[in-house]
Amino acid sequence: MPSVSTEHALRAHLLAAGLAGPVSTQREKSLLRYRMFAARDPRALLGLEPARAWTVPELLALMAAECGVSADPGLVRGADTIDPVRTVAALDRFAERLSQAASRGQPVLFGTGHPSRLLDFYADLAAGLSAAGCPVLTPGAGRCVDITTRFGVRTYGLSYVRGVALVRVAGARTSLDAPGAHTHSPLPLRVALEAAATGRGPLPALVVGDHGWVCGAGQLGVEAMGPADADDPAVFVGQAEGQVAVAVPLDDSARSECYRPLTRYVLKRACLSQ
Repeated sequence: MPSVSTEHALRAHLLAAGLAGPVSTQREKSLLRYRMFAARDPRALLGLEPARAWTVPELLALMAAECGVSADPGLVRGADTIDPVRTVAALDRFAERLSQAASRGQPVLFGTGHPSRLLDFYADLAAGLSAAGCPVLTPGAGRCVDITTRFGVRTYGLSYVRGVALVRVAGARTSLDAPGAHTHSPLPLRVALEAAATGRGPLPALVVGDHGWVCGAGQLGVEAMGPADADDPAVFVGQAEGQVAVAVPLDDSARSECYRPLTRYVLKRACLSQ
């Protein structure tokens, strides 16, 4: 993986790795998700309850401004796009907030619905904060979470790997190091926060995650931030309405190693390099 100590180098890596520029997310999928969000389909809301109604043209304009997708409603096919300049600017704000958490010794909760892709990204950030004296929280480990999927309601277990929350299918025989299940649900976040609230440990001052982790936390009034793809309008609406502190536009389905230079960049910007 290349060194990305400068913004220019990071932008070059984002484009080379397909994390920005033309990305793997297809325009058809993004537009479908915008229509679902406008219709308040829970699968697209990710736990967010928008303060007002959003039309598809409004969502397209927002995503063009904040993410860098094409604002042309006539463009309905092909690869969607993310602006690397916007990604770097958001990563800088992301790093600044992590630096503040470190300086204040704030408790932080990490969680992901994309464990096979983003687990290492979050885990390395968690390690950096922990080394700086921040409590990295793990509330609710082992609790069950019932999540509605296209196959019906399935029961998952809340688990933590290197300080990062994820879910695994309950009863499945998997290694503790195995990634977890992919989910957009805010329910794992709610279970974790309920466990924190009823336990003896602190509540998180900051939640770092994706999908239902970031939107679910923001909706409940907990400061939250994290990456979001071109087909994740909920995270950007959350940012626009004030529930999400930082939405980082980023393809979230690349290989895990593609995110390592981003981790190093953020840790360095946050003065948390190990």
